[in-house]
Amino acid sequence: MTKTNERDNAQDGERGDERDGAEPLDVVVAGGGAAGLSAALTLARARRSVLVIDSGEPRNAPAAGVHGYLSRDGSAPGELLRAGREEVTRYGGRIVSGLVTGARRSGPYLIVDTADGGSHRARRLLVTTGLVDELPDVPGLRERWGRDVLHCPYCHGWEVRDMPIGVLATGPAAVHQALLFRQWSPDVTVFLHTAGDPTQEQWEQLAARGIEVVDGEVIGLDVEGDRLRGVRLASGRRVPVRALAVAPRFEARGGVLSGLGPTIVEHPMGVGRYMESDASGFTGVEGVWVAGNVSDLMAGVAVAAASGMQAAVAVNGDLVAADTAAAVARRAAGRAPAPFGPSAEAAVCERVLGVRRHGLTTAPAPDGGPDT
Repeated sequence: MTKTNERDNAQDGERGDERDGAEPLDVVVAGGGAAGLSAALTLARARRSVLVIDSGEPRNAPAAGVHGYLSRDGSAPGELLRAGREEVTRYGGRIVSGLVTGARRSGPYLIVDTADGGSHRARRLLVTTGLVDELPDVPGLRERWGRDVLHCPYCHGWEVRDMPIGVLATGPAAVHQALLFRQWSPDVTVFLHTAGDPTQEQWEQLAARGIEVVDGEVIGLDVEGDRLRGVRLASGRRVPVRALAVAPRFEARGGVLSGLGPTIVEHPMGVGRYMESDASGFTGVEGVWVAGNVSDLMAGVAVAAASGMQAAVAVNGDLVAADTAAAVARRAAGRAPAPFGPSAEAAVCERVLGVRRHGLTTAPAPDGGPDT
């Protein structure tokens, strides 16, 4: 038997009827960002039938480049995704445009529904739909997001090094954020905005690092020539900055799993809500995994891609176990004797005729010795 036939036959144990006659997919990946494409690449190379459904709304689309991704540092987000799609399709993976609206169970399969009314049947589901950044309610922030309004120093710190950087305080984490950005610039200002006053220890830390603190609510941004020049306070004061760090609330896009049981929960650090899973991305719901920002709110692109590969390895391992169990069951069923086969006839003869089934009889020996 060829390897291909072994794989096809192993899957037969989990196949069911489908209205359009198509065989169910091994895996549907909901979301085609770094995590989803990395997972799809791994699964396609494992000779799994995999379909990626992507809505075309990457979180990092506003950014000029992806940073900290070894060998791809500075690549435009769109270029990274284009290269990833090309690699997935090279190994037979499929990628379609669409918005996954929900998933449900049908017998041993998962049915993945899309906004256009379509549906796809699969043995396993991997959700990599990412998160939504909920920004503070200040006019102009959304328009500058990912450019000179940013949140992660490891993603953008080098690009704003030595510039005047503001930190918009909306909670207790603002001081930590300011101390981080101080690594990239000696000119950092904390705008207390809607946050409370720092603790005494935090005041000492800010003073020791030469970080200025400005009281008052920020009501807008000063932008000239499509560049951030400063922030405007409710008092009328204008403070020059070239970059503004904010702390968005992260909301995982996990609603597609609401019909299967997993729920979005509050993150222990209070930064938003995410989908719980184990280290492999398994949600605890049979056949369902997650990867990327939907389960790790702080993951950068490289970490998201790694989690996609890790989840794909776990999914394939689960499918291998299922394929093996089905193959063992078929083999055991094949051992049952046929009703009119040689084994069955021999068993009947032995029960009815005993040793006489060979034409032998038992008679006393002539000399009184042992019977022959």
